[in-house]
Amino acid sequence: MEQSKVKPAEGRLGILCVGLGAVSSTFITGTLMIRKGLGKPVGSITQMAKIRVGRGDDAQYKHVSEIVSMPTLDDIVFGAWDILPDNAFESAMHAEVLRDRDIYPVKEELEKIVPMKGVYDPNYVKALDGTWVKNPALTRWELTEEVRNDIRTFKQEHGCSRVVVIWAASTEIYVPRYDAVHGSLEAFEEAMKADDREHIAPSMCYAYAAMAEGAPFIMGAPNTCVDIPAMWQFAEKTCMPIAGKDFKTGQTMMKTVLSAAFRTRMLGVSGWFSTNILGNRDGLVLDVPENFKTKEVSKLGVIDTILKGDEYPDLYSDIFHKVRINYYPPRNDDKEGWDNIDIFGWMGYPMQIKVDFLCKDSILAAPLLLDLSLLSDLAVRAGKSGIQTWLSFYLKSPMHDDEHTPVHDLFQQYTMLKNAIREMGGYEADEEID
Repeated sequence: MEQSKVKPAEGRLGILCVGLGAVSSTFITGTLMIRKGLGKPVGSITQMAKIRVGRGDDAQYKHVSEIVSMPTLDDIVFGAWDILPDNAFESAMHAEVLRDRDIYPVKEELEKIVPMKGVYDPNYVKALDGTWVKNPALTRWELTEEVRNDIRTFKQEHGCSRVVVIWAASTEIYVPRYDAVHGSLEAFEEAMKADDREHIAPSMCYAYAAMAEGAPFIMGAPNTCVDIPAMWQFAEKTCMPIAGKDFKTGQTMMKTVLSAAFRTRMLGVSGWFSTNILGNRDGLVLDVPENFKTKEVSKLGVIDTILKGDEYPDLYSDIFHKVRINYYPPRNDDKEGWDNIDIFGWMGYPMQIKVDFLCKDSILAAPLLLDLSLLSDLAVRAGKSGIQTWLSFYLKSPMHDDEHTPVHDLFQQYTMLKNAIREMGGYEADEEID
């Protein structure tokens, strides 16, 4: 074992959530309850999983915090931005994800988490009417400067030694990559100063501000944001880690498992139809076609990279893949995902698989926010910068540059995650990716 490559997790860690809706309020409330001993961090790798380090007679199974220096839950301080003024308690009650008995014991702490005014552009989230917003007359550059000031102020007022910024707000409309703006940092900064609202999304203001203030940034929605060359260049310039995009919760998690099973067994796939119903704020936003387009691109890319049609044309070269999301208010945060999968086996004989996953979207997402925040902070302390491919395990559309193909197979992603943690802890990264 070598010396650990990670600086110790000393002081308080600020976690700033962009968006204080169902996902963030569930994450924050749950974390506060768990640190009071009133809940368990189920679903969190950093809190519950054990990872093998060493081989053979030297093999040991250790928690992540035993391998690398990690903050405790008591070290975390929460903050947020939102385009609505509800504090974390009001938001948690309004979301109706958690029961009252799982909210009220931390009511006083939640009420103190009042969101800072958000960067709002109605063209990017047409279904929402922002009432708690920064001055819309400001340029994208000026709005970014305000976000930077928010981060500095929060850090100072709460005595944080480090801060992480994580996007848990709505899906923005689809923004195609435009190389004249997104292709270089210089062009991107000029466009921000010129207030190019067509090519500079509100989420980009948060990402730029975070990195400029020495905070890693995680994109939890499928927005075009940090997946452009300008942001990659800025991440390297500021020595900050970035990760994204789109939290992998229900249906897509199942796709990454089932697709890997089909390929491992050499079973063919001819069609995959996926539809969802949900009724929370996310469902309302995704009911707008321009916003759904962003999500659709994220969800459609999963099975192709796992099944490898070019490598196995007899099995996967002609898959009909369709994804639908339907807004259905009675379900609120209780999302239902249906999948119909047409597969074929020996001598081409057809078979079908039906999956009906009734899940709570925010319950599945909350541990992902915790892990991504803590592991992004770990990346900073380990001196990592740029795209953190080892965090692909948590994301639907894993970040990658133009020269590499993303890994979607959940089990290969888990190997990448474990290897990175081992290596940062001074152990051998001893599992291989096929």
